[in-house]
Amino acid sequence: MIAGSVTDDGVPTVELHVGGQPWQGTIDTGFNGQLELPEQLRGHVNAQLVGRATSLLAANQQIEEDLFLIDFPFDGRVVRAQATFSDSDTLLIGTGLLTEYRLGIDFPARTVTLDRD
Repeated sequence: MIAGSVTDDGVPTVELHVGGQPWQGTIDTGFNGQLELPEQLRGHVNAQLVGRATSLLAANQQIEEDLFLIDFPFDGRVVRAQATFSDSDTLLIGTGLLTEYRLGIDFPARTVTLDRD
């Protein structure tokens, strides 16, 4: 199980350790991909270019970006996942990474749980 919290702004987050340091990962239920990682993590996840991906953002905005296959530390194991990289310091966890998990968000208690089925 992974436990996290809801920020003061109402954002569900979990702490993940990648590249030898802790990162706050935002659980983005509107993102059906797997991961969007900060560019500075590219060298820590064995990134291998697999092609291009088109993403549909809010307001019907489309973007095209490079898509990578990576080795990502998640829930005590290393999983093969697809990721894009951005120039931000935000780590986004999409629903595509959570297909084996039950996501619980308790906004009043400000808790987040990810339980693997």
